[in-house]
Amino acid sequence: MGGGGQQTDRIAGSNGRFGTYTWEEVQKHTKSGDQWIVVERKVYNVSQWVKRHPGGMRIIGHYAGEDATDAFHAFHPNIQLVRKYMKPLLIGELEASEPSQDRQKNGALVEDFRALRERLEAEGCFKTQPLFFILHLGHILLLEAIALMLLWYFGTGWINTAIVSVILATAQSQAGWLQHDFGHLSVFKNSRWDHLLHKFVIGHLKYGVKKIKTLPYNHQHKYFFFIGPPLLIPVYFQFQIIQNMITHGLWVDLMWCISYYVRYFLCYTQFYSMLWAVLLFNIVRFMESHWFVWVTQMSHIPMDIDYEKHQDWLNMQLDATCNIEQSFFNDWFSGHLNFQIEHHLFPTMPRHNYWRAAPRVRALCDKYGVKYQEKGLYEAFVDIVFGKIWRTLAGCVPQQIKPHFCLHKKIQS
Repeated sequence: MGGGGQQTDRIAGSNGRFGTYTWEEVQKHTKSGDQWIVVERKVYNVSQWVKRHPGGMRIIGHYAGEDATDAFHAFHPNIQLVRKYMKPLLIGELEASEPSQDRQKNGALVEDFRALRERLEAEGCFKTQPLFFILHLGHILLLEAIALMLLWYFGTGWINTAIVSVILATAQSQAGWLQHDFGHLSVFKNSRWDHLLHKFVIGHLKYGVKKIKTLPYNHQHKYFFFIGPPLLIPVYFQFQIIQNMITHGLWVDLMWCISYYVRYFLCYTQFYSMLWAVLLFNIVRFMESHWFVWVTQMSHIPMDIDYEKHQDWLNMQLDATCNIEQSFFNDWFSGHLNFQIEHHLFPTMPRHNYWRAAPRVRALCDKYGVKYQEKGLYEAFVDIVFGKIWRTLAGCVPQQIKPHFCLHKKIQS
């Protein structure tokens, strides 16, 4: 994979062209409507196909004029299937004298990272343990059942309602981590099952919270405290998500979403009036939204936010994220997003295997002097509040905060 003079099988593209190209020629095709990418030294013209790319236009367009090999392997569990779709787009290959990496990237580091991925695959780190996800789903359903049992036996007093709210918020948070697994295609070999279970968990178990791609996530550090956990998720998203489904004709998603509301109100109006059932719903969302936002931001907000630097895959992910110390509680509390570095590097790896990959990744980083940052949970939360990014926004650091494009999120659809 990626040897300097490696040649490829010549398969003519749909336009009949097949040639050899230099990086200088490839890098001329980076604008909308004229985009080439390189995968394993093969050159593909994706100018028109980007509109049909299942992962969206932005992520594939981001690699226009660049080597997309590592992103290609990171985001596609079934490589052989994807290659079949890519054949008509093939227009040539890099010249034998051209390096496999563009823009003077460290070829040795890139090759070592690819060798690491191959070793992890050979050792079964990308294979799922079904029992892990069965138990995870089971404990979510158990929490939901306990909440109803508490109301059945102890009524709707203030103390019991508070306990039920915490239990339901916990169930919702854990459902959030489970839908994240399905959304990253990291559970089943057949992605159709991942998509189906993703819709079930995010729609039916977790009241239709679906990522909206048009929101300004690159500016999330600016509105985090103002409209983040308190209002953005419990209130605004409630209406925005449904509007988004209707606007884009996502009728299947809408039906899953409606199924949650039907189930919720059928269960909880047995114990509360409609008004109190709605209030309980929003209390649970308020608590769960804090859980979600603090966990997801502790590995991102304190890290580097900048314009594209044309880095290799390893450096790009290590600059943008950090890990939280491993423990049973941290694993459960964060849905294994305390291994955010490994999650960014290998987004389709089942999360129960991150601990196996982490020492290998750290050793590779040490070899090339790449900073592998790991914090305690408390330190990570403190950094969200007092980290460099807030001092920068306050004008204490003479460095402009710039938008950052977080690639791994685009795998979710």
